[in-house]
Amino acid sequence: MRWRPPSPSSSPYITADGLRRLQAELKERWVLRREVTAALSAAAAEGDRSENAEYIYRKKQLRELDRRIRYLQKRLDRLKVVDQVPSDPERVFFGAWVTLEEESGSSTAYRIVGADEIDGGEGWISVDSPVARALLGKRLDDEVSVPTPGGLRRFWVTDIAYRR
Repeated sequence: MRWRPPSPSSSPYITADGLRRLQAELKERWVLRREVTAALSAAAAEGDRSENAEYIYRKKQLRELDRRIRYLQKRLDRLKVVDQVPSDPERVFFGAWVTLEEESGSSTAYRIVGADEIDGGEGWISVDSPVARALLGKRLDDEVSVPTPGGLRRFWVTDIAYRR
């Protein structure tokens, strides 16, 4: 195994809704853990554990649950909720909905959220992403250049909103 330096930790920012979702997930994981532990105990009581598929599966499931619970507990302690509209709502900051227009004329809307809230289907991108980093501090009609694997792409900010 090759040693790799630890990846940089993601920004500690999160929206109020994102925090509620993570707290709800942690609560659900604890409930699920109780159920898995009971199923594991029942599987262990069946005898030879080395050939017991249910036992092996439940042990793996319990390890995965414990790993996620540990992550959520540590992460929730470090998160900072951003629920205020910035003093200058004409600029792009965390939590903003930003509509970008490409040179081709097509438009895309993104919301800049914390790393724990990313949802491509909703258009929510991490504040740590290259697009979000390029957008931070920009104003309406500003040009934004974003390096992509396919080359530099140019966008124009056509709308900024903080509540939807």
